[in-house]
Amino acid sequence: MLNTILLQDQAAGGGMTGSLIMIVALIAIFYFFMIRPQSQKQKKINEFRNSLQKGDKVMTAGGIYGRIKEINDNTVLLEIADGVRIKIDKASIYQSVQDAQETGATPQNK
Repeated sequence: MLNTILLQDQAAGGGMTGSLIMIVALIAIFYFFMIRPQSQKQKKINEFRNSLQKGDKVMTAGGIYGRIKEINDNTVLLEIADGVRIKIDKASIYQSVQDAQETGATPQNK
């Protein structure tokens, strides 16, 4: 694709300036429409995971709903039913139950 752009520019009698501007424009488009929004989303997810507290209702990436009972550096003890607790990786916590309800990803029997 780059060769085609360069050949068209040379055939039209232009110099490298037009090609350079086109390449810079493509890089800017990729940055503002792909890279920047993804990094902002990742930053928001990290802030959410760092703000977790004991007693918060959350949903894991696997779709398990529960309440946080204990938080360690990299793991969370999640109570999914009365007396049933599982230890999961902190990175697998996807969103709070309140956020899940707002987005429509709520459990069927609640």
